[in-house]
Amino acid sequence: MTLYPHLLAPLDIGHVTLPNRVLMGSMHTGLEELGDWRRLGAFYAERARGGVGLMVTGGIAPNPEGAVLRGAAGMFGAADVANHRQVTDMVHDAGGLIAMQILHAGRYGYNPDCVAPSAVKSPISPFAPRELDEAGIEKQIADIAAAAARAREAGYDGVEVMGSEGYFLNQFLVTHTNRRTDRWGGSYENRMRLPVEVVRRVRAAVGPDFILIYRLSMIDLVPDGSSWDEVVQLARAVEAAGADLINTGIGWHEARVPTIATSVPRRAFAFVTAKLMGQVGVPLIASNRINTPEVAEQVLADGCADMVSMARPFLADSHFVAKAAAGRAADIAPCIACNQACLDHTFAGKVSSCLVNPRACHETEITIAPTAVPRRIAVVGAGAAGMAAAITAAERGHDVTLFERDSRVGGQLNLARQVPGKEEFHGLVDWFAGQIAASGVTLRLGHAAEPEDLAGFDAVVIATGVRPRDPGIPVAGATQVVGYADVLSGRVVAGPRVAVVGAGGIGFDVATFLVDDGARVAEDAAAWKAEWGVADPATSRGGLALTGPAPAPPARAVTLLQRKAEKPGKRLGKTTGWIHRAHLKAKGVRMLSGVQYGAITDEGLAIVRDGQESVIPADTVILCAGQEPEAGLAARLAGTGREMHVIGGAELAAELDAKRAIDAGMRLGARL
Repeated sequence: MTLYPHLLAPLDIGHVTLPNRVLMGSMHTGLEELGDWRRLGAFYAERARGGVGLMVTGGIAPNPEGAVLRGAAGMFGAADVANHRQVTDMVHDAGGLIAMQILHAGRYGYNPDCVAPSAVKSPISPFAPRELDEAGIEKQIADIAAAAARAREAGYDGVEVMGSEGYFLNQFLVTHTNRRTDRWGGSYENRMRLPVEVVRRVRAAVGPDFILIYRLSMIDLVPDGSSWDEVVQLARAVEAAGADLINTGIGWHEARVPTIATSVPRRAFAFVTAKLMGQVGVPLIASNRINTPEVAEQVLADGCADMVSMARPFLADSHFVAKAAAGRAADIAPCIACNQACLDHTFAGKVSSCLVNPRACHETEITIAPTAVPRRIAVVGAGAAGMAAAITAAERGHDVTLFERDSRVGGQLNLARQVPGKEEFHGLVDWFAGQIAASGVTLRLGHAAEPEDLAGFDAVVIATGVRPRDPGIPVAGATQVVGYADVLSGRVVAGPRVAVVGAGGIGFDVATFLVDDGARVAEDAAAWKAEWGVADPATSRGGLALTGPAPAPPARAVTLLQRKAEKPGKRLGKTTGWIHRAHLKAKGVRMLSGVQYGAITDEGLAIVRDGQESVIPADTVILCAGQEPEAGLAARLAGTGREMHVIGGAELAAELDAKRAIDAGMRLGARL
């Protein structure tokens, strides 16, 4: 008997039966633009071998004007068909099914040739779109249908028509972006004409025995978004036009509500898919922040959907489904929804990967093969870098001993998981601990390794991490002055008025910790919805609360300061920085940049800003002013002739970066 009877049940959609209820949702990897189609095929084939029921590619443009950016991958002609055939052949050889997503960006295109229903510029794109005339609309429909036909010719098992997230088809649905007065605008029947006609024409182009998924925005999360009645009306029309499956889209990209970040509760939006259940006859797919077999199973068991979409969890672990089916859920590398190596890379024009699994999208580059010559390897430091190196080296057959001066593994990850909104880090540390045990690594906790401990090893990996940097601010009073680790670890409780010195990632985390004071909104969907102003779309158009966001009052008065004259939080993650800034702003955190520090006195922290002297009233000053490498052991081993590798924070103590640390650890472990 399976632990996940709903998740692993087949799904009959007429002309094909899917082996389980798991869809690997669309993710743009950046591999599409490299021209190395075998590498892209290797990425999908590995996930096919991992047991996923059906995969959807990253968005493929139907024409140049619909591309997300100039040069983005498209399905325009015979050359594209041949390229994509390499991908589908590899997937089918691996036993998988794959659909191609057709994505027309509309006004979201970073593309001077972008087009839209009306000439309304997007807030997230530099280009104003050209308004389409009747002939232009017909061209878009024909190009989308032609792309679908070419997808079938290329060997795909289906297509997903992207109709959500504020892209082209979605832009026709709401009056904010569709100001037309012809048959494509005005009444809702007119505004929904385009997506329905697209589905009808795609079905005609591909025939009856080809999977057609429509991704429908069920909650726009923008002002004047679709009403619930309109969502239902469109879903029924899309079904009638020929869709086999309807996938849930959540929020436009310009929405000021987070939808997939780690601070969003698990399955936070399954309720909207549940509202549509029974309103249409085709299977519905729930999406967003579904990241474990248990959560996915419960979504299905609760009747919220017929199928679940998980995208980034398949970056973290390509064998998610196979491990769940084998009763090995604890071995699934967890997606922590950090966005750091996936979405942040995508929006920076880089190849995507995964903080937890650096092999994602690098399957042909990072190979973890058995070693021909097993060696004795010492790894010093069980933080992110050290754990990744130790596990990878042990998997390859090396005899690995991992030294850690603390009483538990995790290093700086143990501080991160204390921050409200980063609860997923608990699972990450637990997974690392489990993998250390399973891989046969000898773990020596509570042991600060000395040079003599490392005698007899063939190679030593120094992953000793960082120590906080002292900014050298004079202290001339009784105000409490502590480091960030003291506060996040619980060793020190801050007073009611706090000045945080340093507004990088750690400073923002500390400020969040202080104002939330233990409130775990990411684990309370109702409280999270209230904080961000998310409502039932049946009562509030677009799913935005009429009264707006209603966050709980802050637990402390916090001032966040930095020396740099730039906007605080500017260097945070591209797709998550705005969330952190908005959260702290809603909690009344004062953010000051261009600050020169004076002394810490009985009254607080003296500063000079814009030539003006002032004092930030504070009972506690918390230092988050950067880090320095913890390189003492490396210095003592230098010159001994011993093979030594320094990785992670011990090598480079920039802003704490688990992504870089795990990547360095895995790559080193793979080549030792």
